[in-house]
Amino acid sequence: MVFHPHIRTFAPMKKGLVLEGGAMRGLFTAGIIDVMMEAGVEPDGLIGVSAGAAFGCNYKSRQPGRAIRYNKRFAKDSRYSGVKSFLLSGDYFNAQFGYHVVPFKYDLFDIPAFEQNPLTFTVVCTDVETGKAVYHDITHVDYDELEWLRASASMPLASKIVNVGGRQLLDGGVSDSIPLEYFERQGYQRNVVILTQPKGYQKEHNRLMPLMRVALRKYPQMIKAMDERHLMYNRQLDYVAKAEQEGRCLVIRPEAKLPIGHISHDPDEMQRVYDIGRAAGEKHLSAIRRFLAKDGNNL
Repeated sequence: MVFHPHIRTFAPMKKGLVLEGGAMRGLFTAGIIDVMMEAGVEPDGLIGVSAGAAFGCNYKSRQPGRAIRYNKRFAKDSRYSGVKSFLLSGDYFNAQFGYHVVPFKYDLFDIPAFEQNPLTFTVVCTDVETGKAVYHDITHVDYDELEWLRASASMPLASKIVNVGGRQLLDGGVSDSIPLEYFERQGYQRNVVILTQPKGYQKEHNRLMPLMRVALRKYPQMIKAMDERHLMYNRQLDYVAKAEQEGRCLVIRPEAKLPIGHISHDPDEMQRVYDIGRAAGEKHLSAIRRFLAKDGNNL
């Protein structure tokens, strides 16, 4: 049993994996977690935001390589993503095809492995009515649970609002981009945090706010959260830096800006970013093992 002032309760020490989003920058994360899976690294819980959730689900199903494989396969397929998908469905990344067809027909998601793995898998979404974060543990796979996953990765403007669990939801990155503090409150006292921006990065105010105000005009609290997102994100970077300095987390981030945008239809570009992630995973694997193996009483 250990105690940490940021957690405020006594609890058994748990080891976590915190994955921020970043749309296609998430392929950097996919490369790192594939190395971790292949090496048999088993955290107690994983919390993912947006792409961190969409790609991180493969950790619980123990399927390294799956995220890069299906993204490359469908990179130029209008059924998966693109302007045609957006015009026909309202989602740039086609919801039905991506979340309810690909996992069951084209690149099978290992549902039994996912449901049998004791790893706690948490996704972060944003409630558009309150502008606040909503945290949901996915323990099994059905239509609604996959809708929670989709909601976490549904970027404003590029996606329709997702109705699930009695809530209206969008991208979790709007309200809790790097949920280290939340995971610590849940008792995860040693956390590997994977970021998709290099050291020194600071988020700037969203230049698309005029469009956001129109598109989300029915949801003033969501507009407020979007308007202040850069402030929240930069505060979270400060929190992560302090936790890293105190030895509560191990942070892995790209050494330079990743050579990919939020959206990409170039399989070679995707592979390059994934390979950068794999190289980072291999470089830090020994440090990850040592960090997660430490006794919580050393905190």
